[in-house]
Amino acid sequence: MTTNRMTLGPAVRCFTTATAGILLAGLTLGAAPAYGAERAADLPEFDFSACPTADELPAAADPGTWRCEVMHATGHLRMGAIDEPLAEPMKITFAEGRVGGEFRQIFGEMTAEPIRVGSTPLSLTPQYGGYSDFLSDDRRRGEFDIRFAIGSAHGLPLLPSDCSVGSDENAVHLVLKDTEPTRLISQDPLVAVFGAHDAEFAAPATSGCGRLGRALDRVLGLPSAAGENVFDMDVTVAIRPYS
Repeated sequence: MTTNRMTLGPAVRCFTTATAGILLAGLTLGAAPAYGAERAADLPEFDFSACPTADELPAAADPGTWRCEVMHATGHLRMGAIDEPLAEPMKITFAEGRVGGEFRQIFGEMTAEPIRVGSTPLSLTPQYGGYSDFLSDDRRRGEFDIRFAIGSAHGLPLLPSDCSVGSDENAVHLVLKDTEPTRLISQDPLVAVFGAHDAEFAAPATSGCGRLGRALDRVLGLPSAAGENVFDMDVTVAIRPYS
């Protein structure tokens, strides 16, 4: 498992999400639907320890209006010659709230398990690519940069530690669109589900892989042009207020 943490201090980005709307509706209006307490027993465990601390929120932020979200995303990745399920969830943690009447976000952490690539000894581990913007509108749910660290098992030389598909300078840029509308499935804890995907992103060639780069590109079918790749996500998100 890998871990990435990045806090967007002065460069905090504005955003508004469907889950934020559900949260506000549920807490202030009491009108958001839920399946009841019996549903909570079926929920996965959510780890809020990677939430940005109250001290990491913007200086003008009122912690009483902020909350932390922990997202678990499974699904399917088709990218170049890669066609694999995401059976183990990617876990993404971030804080959101209001400053001067606008919603803002601070990224916390992303963790993920390696994805085995077919019958090869290769694996891809999703990692945070350094940018997120969960501004939702009628065109998309949000945007997210991701890179895939390439690992190897038996039969291959040790790959350089920065061998990856995408990099901090040239990440895979996802523009996520809804496939399933947001539904609130629990109010205690507050948990929502939705579906999203990107079927239009481009995937770059490998980088940081040294002499094995060209061979890895051939095996992985990279680079892969926009429109030839699909990242499907089934998302469960838990929400906890700061106070």
